[in-house]
Amino acid sequence: MPSTIEAVQTAVLRLALRLPGPIQRLISGPPVMVEGQRLAPDLQLMLRLQALSGRKPAEQRPWAAAREELALQARMVGGRQPIGSVRDITIEGPGGPLGLRLYTPTSRLNADRVPTMLFIHGGGMVYGGQHGTHDAACRFLAEQSGVQLLSVDYRLAPEDPYPAGVDDCIAAAEWMFEHTAQIDADPDRLAVGGDSAGGFFSAVVALAAAESGRKLAFQFLIYPVTDFVEESASRRTFGQGFFLTKEFMDGALAAFLPDPADRSRAEVNLVARTSFPEGLAPAFVATAGFDPLRDEGEAYAALLAEHGVAVEQKRFPGMIHGFLNMVAFGTDAPTCNRELAARLRAALA
Repeated sequence: MPSTIEAVQTAVLRLALRLPGPIQRLISGPPVMVEGQRLAPDLQLMLRLQALSGRKPAEQRPWAAAREELALQARMVGGRQPIGSVRDITIEGPGGPLGLRLYTPTSRLNADRVPTMLFIHGGGMVYGGQHGTHDAACRFLAEQSGVQLLSVDYRLAPEDPYPAGVDDCIAAAEWMFEHTAQIDADPDRLAVGGDSAGGFFSAVVALAAAESGRKLAFQFLIYPVTDFVEESASRRTFGQGFFLTKEFMDGALAAFLPDPADRSRAEVNLVARTSFPEGLAPAFVATAGFDPLRDEGEAYAALLAEHGVAVEQKRFPGMIHGFLNMVAFGTDAPTCNRELAARLRAALA
């Protein structure tokens, strides 16, 4: 059950979205235009209410409190999403028991050879989890796409810095390859995908799979982190005021890669790669117009294309970082998320 503060904040958000347009605009202020893009009005209102609330952002809280705050925010904008079935699975991972969660859409109940994607959640490699921040997003994406999602609860920094999370995600992918019958997955329609940090991990898993001769049908990268060295123009432009902040990114980087020497490694700093393995899965790369990570996601898509990898890239111009979680907030983000689900469905049809 939601806490009192969660219930109140959710109610305030919903009430604000039902206010007459002139009152919403009075609260939000004039339209936000940057580089010819307009911030989606729903998101502008949400960001304004967040600023007015006076609540300390996650990056200014201790790790445990920050994780709770982000989980609360995700539940507020994710709502209660339907799903055919959910099954928790525990496997032996590189660092001990590793949790997986299987989301089977209603349309695939009691079916076999189901298209299946290993889903890797975002959160800067330090926050998030399948139960806290990404349950609603996984339910929505699975149900809307007809693709079964196998979510992995990888180890987080700073308790477990690089390469712990990478090792866990690769181990989860190996388990998926080896246990398709156990989860009714189609071995010819296996994919990997995730958002933000999960987009980074997904790209790394796709590379590792190709290097080991494993066959993935698709990689689904949603506003991925791809550059741990250079500061892109979008990081400078959107590093304050649009949910994901420079302070958040700097803290996550220091926790995940405490040794600066690791940040330029080829398997970490994806945009600096000079070669790609044969058989790398085709990719879809989604970016958000008001996201600090926008430019590096688009740079990675261009790099894949330059090396002959089949790739499609789509920018959602009015969105901010984290819109994948906003499946029950307003109209703009859910519309974009339905398009993402349609892309996933088409890729694995």
